[in-house]
Amino acid sequence: MEKWVIAAKRADFYGIAEKFGIDPVIARLIRNRDVEGEENIRRYLNGDLSELPSYWLLKDMEKAVGILEKKIKEKKKIRIIGDYDIDGVTATYILLTGLRRLGAAVDTYIPDRIADGYGIHEPLILKAREDQVDTILTCDNGIAAGEEIKKAKEWGMTVVVTDHHEIPYREGKEGREFLLPPADALLNPKQPSCGYPNKNICGAAVAWKLIGALYETFGIDKKEYYDFLEFAAIATVGDVMDLQGENRILVKEGLKKLPHTANPGLRALIQANGLEGGRITAYHIGFVLGPCINASGRLDTAARSLFLFTQTDPAQAAKTAGDLTALNASRKALTEKGKEEAVRLVEETPAGEDRVLVLYLPNCHESLAGIIAGRIREKYYKPVFVLTKGEQGVKGSGRSIESYSMFDELVKCADLLEQFGGHPMAAGLSLSEDKIDAFRRRLNENCTLTPQELCPKVTIDAAMPLSYISVPLVEQLSLLEPFGKGNPKPVFAQKGIHVLNPRILGKNRNVVKMRVLDQDGFSMEAVYFGEAEKFLADVSCQDAISITYYPEINCYQGRESLQIVIQNYCKKA
Repeated sequence: MEKWVIAAKRADFYGIAEKFGIDPVIARLIRNRDVEGEENIRRYLNGDLSELPSYWLLKDMEKAVGILEKKIKEKKKIRIIGDYDIDGVTATYILLTGLRRLGAAVDTYIPDRIADGYGIHEPLILKAREDQVDTILTCDNGIAAGEEIKKAKEWGMTVVVTDHHEIPYREGKEGREFLLPPADALLNPKQPSCGYPNKNICGAAVAWKLIGALYETFGIDKKEYYDFLEFAAIATVGDVMDLQGENRILVKEGLKKLPHTANPGLRALIQANGLEGGRITAYHIGFVLGPCINASGRLDTAARSLFLFTQTDPAQAAKTAGDLTALNASRKALTEKGKEEAVRLVEETPAGEDRVLVLYLPNCHESLAGIIAGRIREKYYKPVFVLTKGEQGVKGSGRSIESYSMFDELVKCADLLEQFGGHPMAAGLSLSEDKIDAFRRRLNENCTLTPQELCPKVTIDAAMPLSYISVPLVEQLSLLEPFGKGNPKPVFAQKGIHVLNPRILGKNRNVVKMRVLDQDGFSMEAVYFGEAEKFLADVSCQDAISITYYPEINCYQGRESLQIVIQNYCKKA
């Protein structure tokens, strides 16, 4: 059962509206996103790239640049070790292209999800040694690889880590003791005493910052630094970073560049998904382009996505983009199959009664565990770990809810795990099969989630009558974009709504078109996406319902009209 809550944050909405030339409703929405004060409101509405924090604020940036400047000039062999997801692939592309521009002797290795697992492992260090690599440069990994980096140092290699994941720690008598790897330079805004103001940038953004500092040192025009902007934006959305402050500016400006990108591979991917010629939003990154980039790392090799971005031949780029799009279609089918099995476990076994779900799907492709965990989390609103059987032991991914820090809870289970890492909202782990039951028990014994915290909360920005909706208001809503984590799409609500002439559309029968009528006799077109048959059954009694909604301008056959998208509904009006 959802709990609907109306945001009750106060401000002088009419004064803000007059000051910035916006509707008072827009002023209310900005306040609901915790943006206060004239300067912060101005930055929220009109912030640009000149306001991004300096890359020199990252702890160890001068040290990292000094090391790499020397290695580049001496033609020492540098190897980038990345990661196989969207953040790792784009970070690898940024570092590879940037270092090549500076004349570095550089190559890359993106670990294979199945053969290598996440991040640096000793075989990768050994391979680098055999290949006479002088310097290892990580991106989107390395912060938890203390033993591996120690081995690389023992073998005479220089190691520079760029990462953004949580710093490993152990609880000591005097509190948390952070466990930093013995790298020669460590770029991670989350590390202690790092003065960089945004602790929530993605791995590709950290890599981008490093290239910015190197370009400045080598006298490269800043315009070339901004050529990577759309890749940093793609990673920020794809890795589900909070779209606030710097991240929001970065994504907003990156989205402006994306439809006109000069990168042949990215342009081909946009075309392969039918997005050319139109506006590309954060939604398209999260649900169209991003999954194609991730698909190669899930079902094939992430090197294919990296190859796409480094491709200069348009024909080859088009072929690779088509392959990735087809691979993503296969991934969708496998995901649906895995989700059905996970739902069966929740519905039919004792595991479904737990507050923290631990679901073992031995036959599921391990690369899909995170996606399935996310789908189950959405359906049941509980923290979810999906475990799969790998070639060596069990691997898993978790997706959490706001009240449950997944990384902190894994720290409490460290003795049961072979490896783990991640964020409060998502994590990855590996363990032996005989530890699964103990892991499930420990998580639930430690769990302090209350029934209220396990109830999904729908936060409503404003109760707004349908009659207030206008074209100018809908157009002003675009000032709040890009929407995503930390800057959610606005939610409005009205009660006493009657549904008129509903009809199901779509080949999957998951769309309901209708007209809605409010208590004052005002009517408007509406659409609902979801379980269409259930929606029709629920509203068939002709009783009034309460709805949450988002207004938009519907364009059909050259004609524009206002409509609302119903997001939630309940029969108590």
